Amino acid sequence: MDYLPVYDGDQPEAPEADTKGASDASAASGKKVKFYRNPMGLPDTSLVPKKDSMGMDYIVVYEDEGASADPSIVKVSVDKVQRAGVRTEEVKLRELSIPIHAPGSVQLDERKQWSITLRAEGFVEKVYAGATGQHVKAGEPLFRFFSPQILQAAVEYRIAGGQGDRSGPLKKLRNLGVPDSFIKSIPSKGEIPTSLDWPSPVDGVLMSKTAIVGGRVMPGDELYRLADVSTVWVIADVAEGDIGRVKIGSNARITFKTFPGEVFEGKIAFILPELKAETRTAQVRVELPNPEHRFLHRMYADVEIETGSQRPVLAIPSSAIINSGKTEVVMVQLAEGKFKPVKIRTGRRSADQVEVLEGLNAGDKIVTRANFLLDAESNLQAALESLTSPVEAAP
Repeated sequence: MDYLPVYDGDQPEAPEADTKGASDASAASGKKVKFYRNPMGLPDTSLVPKKDSMGMDYIVVYEDEGASADPSIVKVSVDKVQRAGVRTEEVKLRELSIPIHAPGSVQLDERKQWSITLRAEGFVEKVYAGATGQHVKAGEPLFRFFSPQILQAAVEYRIAGGQGDRSGPLKKLRNLGVPDSFIKSIPSKGEIPTSLDWPSPVDGVLMSKTAIVGGRVMPGDELYRLADVSTVWVIADVAEGDIGRVKIGSNARITFKTFPGEVFEGKIAFILPELKAETRTAQVRVELPNPEHRFLHRMYADVEIETGSQRPVLAIPSSAIINSGKTEVVMVQLAEGKFKPVKIRTGRRSADQVEVLEGLNAGDKIVTRANFLLDAESNLQAALESLTSPVEAAP
């Protein structure tokens, strides 16, 4: 085959670049176009306007953006930002309040319980407080008691009074547990009462009763057990992983299914220094006033304990976080209408705040509302992918 000669005048011209679109973009913005980049964040640029395989226009990059142009930056018109209600907030140090929820139950105050146990042999002649659960007041008689030992000690006490020294018989009466009211009632003359009405030492509720009319009582027998229920304990079982955040004096909010809609407040008064082996929980005590005796022994309760961070920590609203599946991201505002996704590492969480361990600094402005607008921008997915390390992206 013969080759045809090609003369200088026949040399084909190279196709001219379509610079009309670039000129239009420059004219519209007043800025000089540097290049166009792929809308999906792919490493592909063009000197002229073009579309990708899906028909999406390439994004213009102007000269004044220079080498600092970042494909991960999300741009939204200021008007669109305002209409969509995008809200931003400055990242600050906060005291993070993280409540702990624990089951609990009402228990009696162990410091306000009394056992009516006799030290002398005798017989119960009459019972005044005859029902478990009955409320009695201090000084109110519980039962009438006859004891030959107490009667003999009372006689010795009166005789010693005439001799001027009652210390020995008085000590004997007190060793027998005789109430002071009976000792003071022993007359210096006349007949000594053979029986005594045993008074209640405190205001309280009869938790147990064994006294019956005509019953014989031996030393050491418990006839009554009383408890003062004007204050009760709510014992909460806190999980082992949470107990380190509970401090004495922390506020606690307590609710009961018996009283729906009511919230009772107290403070942590004591932390038992051991764990339950079966449940791996620690018991904490909340002291709760009970003047109307509404809280019953062994009643179930739900306890919410307030635990704040010991020092202020960097925290952001939970609404600011975009969860991309593998990472947590927030949108940082660089300028009006310009946002950049930043990967963060979070820590503890409260009801509406999240501790930030890495990724942000105090003073950064983040988007806290209308993240859906930025999430809908075409180049956000590429921005999120740019945050993923090669190791994470390999699968």
